[in-house]
Amino acid sequence: MEGLGWIAAIIVGALAGWIAEKIMKSDMGLILNIILGIVGAIVMNFLLLAIVGSTLGGWIGQLIVGVIGACLLIFLARAFRRG
Repeated sequence: MEGLGWIAAIIVGALAGWIAEKIMKSDMGLILNIILGIVGAIVMNFLLLAIVGSTLGGWIGQLIVGVIGACLLIFLARAFRRG
């Protein structure tokens, strides 16, 4: 999470994971929400940098990127689980 410290990344990751959980109608715990939010933000930041050449900055920008990334991860997990 570009430009955020560790504590802020955990807070934003937890919020992003929780929002993605509600959007995707999934049932996960706090720890998995934090992990999904942080990993989702890392994945989406990488994709945005590779495709567009930049990413969104600040708390709000990283929250948006984290939510999109976490939704993408939930979608991919469901797709692989269904086989």
